[in-house]
Amino acid sequence: MIILYGSETGTAQDVAERIWRESKLLGIDASIKAMDDYTISNLIYEKIAIFVVSTTGQGDTPFNMKKSWRFLLRKNLPSNSLLNLRFGVLGLGDSSFVYFNVVAKRLAKRLKGLSAKPLCPIGLADDQHDLGQDAVLVPWINNLWEVLTSDGYQNNISRMTRLSSSPDLILRWNAEICQEMESNPIKINFGSGGKKYQVQLISNERTTPKEHFQDVRLIKFKSLEPNLEYYPGDVAIVMPENSVENVEKFLSLLSSPNREEKLFGDTVIKLENVYSEMPVPEALQHPFTLYECTKKFWDLNCSPRRYMFQVMAQVTDNELERDKLLELSSTEGQEELFNYCYRPRRTVLEVLRDFPHVMKDISLKHLFEMLQPIRPRHFSIASSPIADNDLQLLVAVVRYKTKLVAPRVGLCSTWLSSLYKGYQMEIAIRKGSLAFPVDSDTPVVMVGPGTGIAPFRSFILTDLALLKNLQKNQRELILFFGCRNMKADFHFENDLSRPEITLFTAFSRDQPHKMKCQQHASSCASFFNKVS
Repeated sequence: MIILYGSETGTAQDVAERIWRESKLLGIDASIKAMDDYTISNLIYEKIAIFVVSTTGQGDTPFNMKKSWRFLLRKNLPSNSLLNLRFGVLGLGDSSFVYFNVVAKRLAKRLKGLSAKPLCPIGLADDQHDLGQDAVLVPWINNLWEVLTSDGYQNNISRMTRLSSSPDLILRWNAEICQEMESNPIKINFGSGGKKYQVQLISNERTTPKEHFQDVRLIKFKSLEPNLEYYPGDVAIVMPENSVENVEKFLSLLSSPNREEKLFGDTVIKLENVYSEMPVPEALQHPFTLYECTKKFWDLNCSPRRYMFQVMAQVTDNELERDKLLELSSTEGQEELFNYCYRPRRTVLEVLRDFPHVMKDISLKHLFEMLQPIRPRHFSIASSPIADNDLQLLVAVVRYKTKLVAPRVGLCSTWLSSLYKGYQMEIAIRKGSLAFPVDSDTPVVMVGPGTGIAPFRSFILTDLALLKNLQKNQRELILFFGCRNMKADFHFENDLSRPEITLFTAFSRDQPHKMKCQQHASSCASFFNKVS
């Protein structure tokens, strides 16, 4: 069996690895790869294939499956190409978006069009469900194993049922302490695609008043390399780090006096492969310190996966903690997990501090199973490659309250807001999902509320500069911009108020009744008729 995933942020990869782990417990021979790391033409030789795919942007395929998807769409593929293949498709999406799980739906339809036969109905997991994606993932995966009983896995399936309340652990890598070895800095992995540049921060300014509820930053970078290249609509990819405060809190748990094996920030670690199909991540293939791993690799700020509670239950010998962890990781305990973890947005670090006996007994190899890697974040570039001499990002700093005492903060936006002038870092630039017209005559209508104005500002400034250089007449640029208050978060007001732009604004809190961009758009039918 082959398990293939298309993942933009790493969530689909996590789910694919979850299916792979369970297949190992069942004794099923399975391998796992990103779709574009697999020779997709070899599907004709596969008997069973499981696809786990997410949907990004405006119904876009994840970057690490684009090549495979283009191959599957070839018109010259015989309609019976995959006659011998049985498949399952599991989609990960968010029903608040128009293109909910459209990539999974298209993939399943195309596989059927090539004569492949579905093992089970398509699974469409939804972030908006009260129980999150597990509301679909758990029954879908369980159903997959039930369907495979017809393929000779009956005994193993019953074993899986027995293990569901206290599963065995599949440890992906061996972790060894090797103090005599020199450590290496962890190399940042931006995921699939994107050209990397070394940049230096030249300014980090708050654009909203201090009394405004939200801190929005305009952050400017200069390239330390020649030929920084990007276009309107492109995205900058940033890899954030944990705060020093959280790193110190985490390391204090691992060096506490009640631990038999104390671990410190300067502890040097080496990882080794256990399974050929699950190699050590590129960033960790050389010895590294625990501090480096905690600062740059593990995400201490995210909410834990259900699997983390399963691992913790296996580690502790404290009956009270183990029973609670088994409840949180069980199908029956999902409402309790939601109320404890997901509703208040409790972080990994906060959960670990709630279970002191787990932290007393936890080993390095279990930490690598429990903790998720920091994922790269994407920001639309707000500057123009022609009109500006730098690269600019407009970043809303995430900070809000739940029932927990400490406010919830965004890992990346908080980290970016803390950076100082002169700070050097690596970014990657990748083509975005917005496609602007390449000719100079087509009228362009744009809707960019809040910080969503960034790519449109990039396009407007570039378009005006190009047409000025070409001495051509200005095309129609129509922009709908909305925010809360004109005096608080009217981002790039001077740029957007230029006479070459037809600007419609909606300030939702500046009058008794709320004003939205949609209301302006619906009242401008005659204007659009004139433009067209």
